[in-house]
Amino acid sequence: MSTRIAAGTPKLGDAARSVWGKTDRTGTSPVGWLPLWRHLADTADVAGRLWDHWLSPAVRRRIAEELPGGDADARTLAVWIAGVHDIGKATPAFACQAYALAERMRDHGLHYDRDMIRADRKYAPHATAGHLVLADWLRRQDWIDPHPYAVVVGGHHGTPPTDEGLRDAQVRPYLLGDQAWQQVQHEILTWMAERSGAEGRLVEWSSAPLSQPVQAALTGLVIVADWIASNEELFPYVLDSADDDRLTAGWELLDLPVPWLPAAPPATVDELFDARFELPTGAAARPVQRTVAELAASMPAPGMIIVEAAMGEGKTEAALAAVEILARRTGASGCYLALPTRATSDAMFARMLSWLRRLPDAQVGRGDRDVRLAHGKAALNPEYDQLRMTSLPSGIGEDSGGAAIGVHRWLAGPKRTLLSSFVVGTIDQLLFAALRGKHLVLRHLGLAGKVVVIDEAHAYDVYMGRFLDRALEWLGAYGVPVVVLSATLPAHRRAELMAAYDNGRLGPLPPLTWRDRGKTRVDPYAVLRTDLRYPLVTISTSDRGAVAISCSDSGRNVEVTLRRLDDDLRALGELLRERLPDGGCVLVVRNTVARVQETATALRAVLGPDTPVSVAHSRFMAVDRAAKDRWLRDTFGPPGSGNRPHRHVVVASQVAEQSLDIDFDLLVTDLAPIDLVLQRIGRLHRHPRDGRPVRLGTPECWVTGADWSTEPPQPVAGSRRVYQLAMLLRSAAVLLPHLDGAPLRIPSDIAPLTQSAYDGEPLGPPSWQPALAEAEAKQRDEIAAKEMKADGFRLASVGEPGVPLISWLSGGVAGADDRAAQGHVRDTDAETLEVLLLVRTPDGLVLPPWIDGGAMPVLTTSVPRWPLPRLIARCTLPLPRAMTDADVIDEVIAELERRTDVSAWQDSHWLAGELVLDLDADGRATVAGFNLQYDPDDGLRVERADA
Repeated sequence: MSTRIAAGTPKLGDAARSVWGKTDRTGTSPVGWLPLWRHLADTADVAGRLWDHWLSPAVRRRIAEELPGGDADARTLAVWIAGVHDIGKATPAFACQAYALAERMRDHGLHYDRDMIRADRKYAPHATAGHLVLADWLRRQDWIDPHPYAVVVGGHHGTPPTDEGLRDAQVRPYLLGDQAWQQVQHEILTWMAERSGAEGRLVEWSSAPLSQPVQAALTGLVIVADWIASNEELFPYVLDSADDDRLTAGWELLDLPVPWLPAAPPATVDELFDARFELPTGAAARPVQRTVAELAASMPAPGMIIVEAAMGEGKTEAALAAVEILARRTGASGCYLALPTRATSDAMFARMLSWLRRLPDAQVGRGDRDVRLAHGKAALNPEYDQLRMTSLPSGIGEDSGGAAIGVHRWLAGPKRTLLSSFVVGTIDQLLFAALRGKHLVLRHLGLAGKVVVIDEAHAYDVYMGRFLDRALEWLGAYGVPVVVLSATLPAHRRAELMAAYDNGRLGPLPPLTWRDRGKTRVDPYAVLRTDLRYPLVTISTSDRGAVAISCSDSGRNVEVTLRRLDDDLRALGELLRERLPDGGCVLVVRNTVARVQETATALRAVLGPDTPVSVAHSRFMAVDRAAKDRWLRDTFGPPGSGNRPHRHVVVASQVAEQSLDIDFDLLVTDLAPIDLVLQRIGRLHRHPRDGRPVRLGTPECWVTGADWSTEPPQPVAGSRRVYQLAMLLRSAAVLLPHLDGAPLRIPSDIAPLTQSAYDGEPLGPPSWQPALAEAEAKQRDEIAAKEMKADGFRLASVGEPGVPLISWLSGGVAGADDRAAQGHVRDTDAETLEVLLLVRTPDGLVLPPWIDGGAMPVLTTSVPRWPLPRLIARCTLPLPRAMTDADVIDEVIAELERRTDVSAWQDSHWLAGELVLDLDADGRATVAGFNLQYDPDDGLRVERADA
């Protein structure tokens, strides 16, 4: 086997040039293999281009600040470390995988015992071997501790080596090679040091210990460079082109977008908001928006802003304005907007696109806006799909005043979720940054160059909060600006979020020593735990701690009348009949899907055909759920957003609770934790509106879902399964004065109610105390258990500078995809299980007839022809917890597999691994003892067959 040797072949000996690095497993290459030196040179050159033309200035700056030569050193280091990343392939453990190529190397003096190597090669994967080879070579350059640099090579396949793994390879030196192999390894390493310009800098770098965030960022950059250089379409297996020509051709074909460089914002806050958002004619920025924009421009940066303001005060626009200002100040080249759910992410994606279309660059015509919608059903979002399916090489297709908006095909690949510049997704993607899992460094690299916005920060429970706090710590360590939004954030949580960020930004507080006995440590966040002002904007200070600034609200104060309502469907029906003779739009929020469906059925019977009753909950097919969410926003949105019905009742689960700009005339809600009750009230008389029915002209909220005749009230069983009893009782306690007659004032009562419910002080009448004490003791135990469970998967705190990332991900969820990872960052005892809903007819399976493309035949004996796989994927449906508990899930899966064999679909990335739930023409099925019925208007109903 031979290769054509180009004029630019490096000055390496025959043995070094014989080492193979890539083989053509497809058989399409005229050469069949690629020398290691060629792949290393390609990867180094790509890393240089990534540094110059793609990597965020914020990341470049973060790496440069740890090196004696600043930016020049940082670029050289990135190129050099990428250029040696595969040095572990110059070992017998790797070479023996291709016998013919290994024999060619043997002919050049690189001998090995084939049988011995094959038996033990698993102990020296080439990334681990590369770590050891590079560390040994650096020690020969008089380095005392090379591991913070060598671990970048050791981790370039997504998981840093462990101490045990390094020892396993070290005690088997025959896997790494004898003196002849070492000579070749050192020859290649010396050549790359000269080629990259690192040769003259190694001595100074030896005394510059890299921090763990910089180690992770460099590893992520090397992975990206390696993936690009390993793409045979971009860097083919030929050796007859010069380095520059080869790099130019591959880079132009890849066509990565350049980083966003924000232009200077308009001179005044009002001009900024008028230019970026669709404000009513003559409207000015609201006080909260003005405060946030002014603080973003003047606060120490990077830092964190926590914005607490009432629903409808324009927090989202304030956050986007802060993104623009902070990005310009810190060199961030994009943002990640984290939302609680898929539905809220979809809504935010549309708002982000509107903002991007109005966003100028510092340089006209500089580049493109690459976007990503990051959740499991993103491809089903019409706006995202339109951008994703464009035919241009880069995937950028929508003109935007000199720039363009689109989804870059390469960046949209697996494991690259956060590498695009402008990303909207669920909070899970941010929580994954604190989950020990393979390719974690790519998530960190993507976040490190952005401004991160966390919406609805109150919505994440104790378990998710552990991951959020650790993610904030790492964001602080990278110097990522963070904007946190909430209408109902407990004061203690405000302090915890700021402390977590500061632990990364400034390092953890040193532990008290024996010399400190008897001393009381000053809590730098104490003031945040007691500040009840509202609206409130809290910002980081240059040192540990924070400053909270109160500002005015928009002046739109609402007094809400609260009333108890017995948990009786007849009583609810009578209430609505009494309130709706002149029309009106009513929202009824239930805490479980079962209660939603039960309530809707009862109200239809009571109210009759003149009062339509619709439902909204999570147990719909993806395509139906998306349509339901759009219908909610279009029908009940702000004035002018749609055709508001004369009379309508919506019965919804928590899907109507957050981040949806919907407005109802009357609210009925199950008792829930106080912050969630207040969020629900935020959908009541949300906007000034002419023509509300007279009987519904003043805001009125009825609280049900509990037996109010007992002391304390007894929440219904479904609510106790969803929420901790202690928080339900504390919510009832703080609502008690308002349920007895005092109106609830929005926004002025939001902070006092929220803080009282969460501050731990005794609440409620004396007769409630025994039950409350018992519930709170149980809650404390549950919280401790949740924290311990989360810590079993949570990433460690940021280590001291110079501590290598060795064993960083030990015990994690290596190899887990996003769906599996989600099960580790959300607290659930039951597995989640989604199925593809199809309809069985006498002629076979068809798509559900009520959707676009409905009734189209679906074959299971082969992969369906395009676009049918995508149409089928839109039919995903989550099964309820009753069908996914540990005692039944195996039976459910087994029966679904028996009913419909779709093993032929495994070659479709849309359909591989999915299960099919086939319904009859009436939408019914019986599976593993459960009776199921699906209706496009009401979703999935499930009952046990023996019930």
